[in-house]
Amino acid sequence: MNDLKKRSWTDRFLAVIEKGGNALPDPATLFFLFAVGIMIISAIIHALGAEFVHPGTGENVEVRSLLSKEGIGYVLTSMVTNFTGFAPLGTVLVALLGIGIAEASGLIGTALRLIVLSSPKKLLTVVIVFAGVFSNTASEVGYVLLVPLSAVIFQAAGRHPLAGLAAAFAGVSGGYSANLLLGTVDPLLAGLSEEAAKILDASYTVNPAANYYFMFVSTFLITALGTFVTERLVVPRLGKYTGDAEVEEIRKLTRLEKRGLWFAIASIVIMTAIILIGILPESGALRGPGGSVLDSPFLDGIVAIIFLAAGISGIAYGVGAKTFKNDVDVMNGMAESMKTLGAYIVLVFFAAQFVAYFNWSNLGLAVAIGGADFLNSVDMGTIPMMITFIFIAAIINLFMGSASAKWAVLAPVFIPMFMLTENPLSPEFVQLAYRIGDSTTNIISPMMSYFALIVAFIQRYDDKAGIGTVVALMLPYSIVFLLGWLVFFIAWYLLGIPIGPGAEVLYEGTVTVP
Repeated sequence: MNDLKKRSWTDRFLAVIEKGGNALPDPATLFFLFAVGIMIISAIIHALGAEFVHPGTGENVEVRSLLSKEGIGYVLTSMVTNFTGFAPLGTVLVALLGIGIAEASGLIGTALRLIVLSSPKKLLTVVIVFAGVFSNTASEVGYVLLVPLSAVIFQAAGRHPLAGLAAAFAGVSGGYSANLLLGTVDPLLAGLSEEAAKILDASYTVNPAANYYFMFVSTFLITALGTFVTERLVVPRLGKYTGDAEVEEIRKLTRLEKRGLWFAIASIVIMTAIILIGILPESGALRGPGGSVLDSPFLDGIVAIIFLAAGISGIAYGVGAKTFKNDVDVMNGMAESMKTLGAYIVLVFFAAQFVAYFNWSNLGLAVAIGGADFLNSVDMGTIPMMITFIFIAAIINLFMGSASAKWAVLAPVFIPMFMLTENPLSPEFVQLAYRIGDSTTNIISPMMSYFALIVAFIQRYDDKAGIGTVVALMLPYSIVFLLGWLVFFIAWYLLGIPIGPGAEVLYEGTVTVP
């Protein structure tokens, strides 16, 4: 049907989302335009002579023009250092090198197959959703392996294959901000949050594990919610599968794969023991000054630990399973992971310039002070304010798929703004709110990079399926995840529990001149 009025509400809704998303330029181009826009806006505001009071010093501060002699000099001389010094770049590259070894060896794929294949039928849905969340450490494996595998397993168990596919997709993509382990997205977002926090507090640092406590508990929350939606809403709606797709044979683990897993487990046990030896004694090598754990090589070096843990366990698996024959295979695995980052590196170059210009011109500070004054004047209250922000992130996610690209735009605005409210919120807590909004609409956003792949998987069992089919299937998960996470988020805030190591709910630092 070409007539929009005759289409279902899901088709009309998706048509708007798809049209809006396709109208956006490439994310890298978007940041280039943002950077140019900052240059023009800074010149205009500077010409108007606008000034504002710095909240830390009480001094009058003006917006600096990037089109002035001083500004043009800054643009030319800082371009390289803005890029190379951009906090998320190095952390993501290092962490992904280790994840690349684990993926290339087959460790992550084999571990996911083992988890799903060894689960009792009664716990099949629970295990699939949990495995989906767990696979977030290396998201591509979750989408490419676990999602289609779960459909096959459900069909083999005499259940509707799309129910298994939906459960896995909900865990992998809808539960993107829940996990028992840290992944590459954690240091990436933490780096962007740190850059934004430094607009107000030049000495502020954001640990990559800043949201870990909340994420750890959320793993079980999302697993429970995903299981509930699958069994109570999705399965009854789908009914009995009557399609003609053949039941595929599920390949069990080979002797070599099992051997590789034992090698990997042994390496993880040894690494864990070494870390415990360094962190448990008060004078341990991985503790900081005065025996501190919060300010220690352990937390400061969490990205290196992710790299070593993934890399060493991947090599151990590769040796045991004989998927790695020599050092060349290991290096090829690392190189392969870097190939996927070409577009990301281009994006980072322009995002780094945008963030740097926003900071140098003092526009970031101006927006933060103005926004904070507005929020304080309307007296919305912290909880309604954060709920509103979560919904903003969720809606933007429907039009812009990249989590890092969105946060690079939102962080410099909202983190300083919330740091200046009457009840100042920590950058880590604001980042957490963003992650909730971003995750819950992943599964209904056509702009999500793997959405087309999910449509293709569904068409194996329903050749008439399209984008509307996926949204209709996944919308219950999106709504329940969002509502469940909101309640959990509010409860966590009210209890005032740290959301990660050294990461409090409230900002307790001192605003300084960057």
